[in-house]
Amino acid sequence: MGWTPLLLEMKDKNVLIVGSGEVGERRALRFLEAGAKVVINTGRASGKLEKIGAIITPRKELSHWVEWADLVVTASADSNLNQEVAILSKDKLINRADFPEDGNLIVPSAFFIGDVQISIFTQKKSPIMAKELRKRIQNVIREEDVLQLELQHFARQLLKVKLEDQKKRRDYLYQILNDKNIKELLKKGELEQARAYVVQFLEDNIR
Repeated sequence: MGWTPLLLEMKDKNVLIVGSGEVGERRALRFLEAGAKVVINTGRASGKLEKIGAIITPRKELSHWVEWADLVVTASADSNLNQEVAILSKDKLINRADFPEDGNLIVPSAFFIGDVQISIFTQKKSPIMAKELRKRIQNVIREEDVLQLELQHFARQLLKVKLEDQKKRRDYLYQILNDKNIKELLKKGELEQARAYVVQFLEDNIR
């Protein structure tokens, strides 16, 4: 297996999606939300896709838009068309929604819990299990975990100013993570009080 997970910066990147069905629409939404410029090349125009910011182009302009794109997605129901697009794409990044293993980029199931982004890829063995695992993960991660993330970020910024030693900064972050008083505050949703507690804790302990 040669696949490895990566996150791509997609802001202002050019994405071509061939096909405007359910999969193509999901991909379009995903990349538009990431700040990409999205063109849908399709035999039929979709008013909904245009409303969400995608540009609809006719099939006859396919070669031009493949050349324009930084990333190509084949999501057409026409397997011959998808293969033609794959050949035209050459060494570009290409997501084969029809045959993922024939492309060089996978778009996994992904979701946010607060600022935590979680991706699930089952090697295309079971989309149903990907959905089931997503539900289980969402049930495990609690609101206080999301608040702890915010607090850790806050504490890291303070420690970068106060301490040069990275190991010592990490030690303090673990103390904050495991502090019982902080845990109680976050369980109650009291993030601001937890921040104030951290400020005082660092002032008392860093000389």
